[in-house]
Amino acid sequence: MLHILFIFALLFSSSVDAADFCVAKLKGAGSPSGYACRPPTKVTADDFVFSGLGVAGNTSNIISAAVTPAFVQQFPGTNGLGISAARLDLAPGGVVPMHTHPAATELLCVTAGKIQAGFISSSANQVYVKTLNTGDVMLFPQGLLHFQINAGGKPAAAIVSFNSPEPGLQITDFALFANDLPTDLVVKTTFLDAATVKKLKGVLGGTG
Repeated sequence: MLHILFIFALLFSSSVDAADFCVAKLKGAGSPSGYACRPPTKVTADDFVFSGLGVAGNTSNIISAAVTPAFVQQFPGTNGLGISAARLDLAPGGVVPMHTHPAATELLCVTAGKIQAGFISSSANQVYVKTLNTGDVMLFPQGLLHFQINAGGKPAAAIVSFNSPEPGLQITDFALFANDLPTDLVVKTTFLDAATVKKLKGVLGGTG
């Protein structure tokens, strides 16, 4: 009898462990519900550790900013768990332009320097802006336009977390000016003049 109970307990324990997590099998195709699970026998402690957020990103670019993601593609252990993170680095004058995360709410914690950040509500276009000091935390609701700017004369950094392993990202400026959307359509939908649109397309690599 004890032997049967032991086998039952072992089987029950194994089934519970298998459902505790679903480390992503990244070689397969992803879907809105996540990636397929790696076999539990192929999972190690390393799948639940990500060391990339301890290194500053390269801010030598047009926005003088860098985002180092720890999303499911970089951190397979987050698959299906409704969480991920990233590191934000802003050189003096750096900015993360107006953008959205379609699939997640963001929580930003400043770890160095000062960051001015804000978001715009969708109902009344109400603006919420704050200058954040080291240790301050700010929330950006899912899908809303928001931004971050270095508010001091020295490098700033933050750790951000998301309630999705794959929050998504769309930067408004790049969506408008870094693709082949015809200039006349951009002019009509933004009320900018053609010369300005063409200039921005040239800066951000767009055509049309």
